[in-house]
Amino acid sequence: MFNLTPMVKKILIINVALLALGSLLNFNLSAIFGVHYIFSDSFYIFQYVTYMWLHAGFGHLFSNMLAVIVFGPMLERVWGSKRFLTFYLITGIGAGLLFGVADTIEKGNLKSDMESYMSHPNPEDFYKYIHEYKSRYDMVALGDFADKYYDDATNSSYIEQSVTVVNQIYEDLSNIPMVGASGAVFGILLAFAMLFPNTELLLLIPPMPVKAKYLVLFYGLYELYSEINRSTGDNVAHLAHLSGMLIAYILLKYWQQKRGNFY
Repeated sequence: MFNLTPMVKKILIINVALLALGSLLNFNLSAIFGVHYIFSDSFYIFQYVTYMWLHAGFGHLFSNMLAVIVFGPMLERVWGSKRFLTFYLITGIGAGLLFGVADTIEKGNLKSDMESYMSHPNPEDFYKYIHEYKSRYDMVALGDFADKYYDDATNSSYIEQSVTVVNQIYEDLSNIPMVGASGAVFGILLAFAMLFPNTELLLLIPPMPVKAKYLVLFYGLYELYSEINRSTGDNVAHLAHLSGMLIAYILLKYWQQKRGNFY
């Protein structure tokens, strides 16, 4: 069905093998090799390389590797295996680094808000905090507690419980590792659209052909919209996807400047 090129095949094998290994050993590889918040006790610099070979389950792996085996072979045939791997690594690592910068700023704000609350616990700031950082929590239960806290702001038990909740939210959100080849995958998508812009791809839903340049433009705009309007429960690293596309664009333009074309 797919005429896989050598490097695409190796990338596929490594990603599948690591997911299978973690499952067989019942060991969470992302706890060590996923990208953590830079000030987390679990952060190591090598994670910017290792995160892109791990995935959060079969569905995550399938969607990323499907894109690699569909679009990767044509790029590898044009560039050769060495340059394709170079592109894959640079876009993946670059996306991880750019995400790390943004994540550090975001988690820095989280830490600042947590410390501010700890210094002066009160119902108003508790309500603001749980709604600002609500994505992984039962807002019905927290909302009920916040209402009780409002009604009895001096209750020492409520104050202590609110401090525990705020600290737990900080600890949980600060230790969510990012994993996945999505940065490199979105780099591949952009490269494909730049090298083969008018290639028609058949969509499954709806079943219609669309040129590569329009499909990738749609994906890019969708990721930008999703990052700006992040919904509750959305733990997808949309910024890493956009970063992969940005790194890919810069790299391709650099290669074009040196050689007069993208390859």
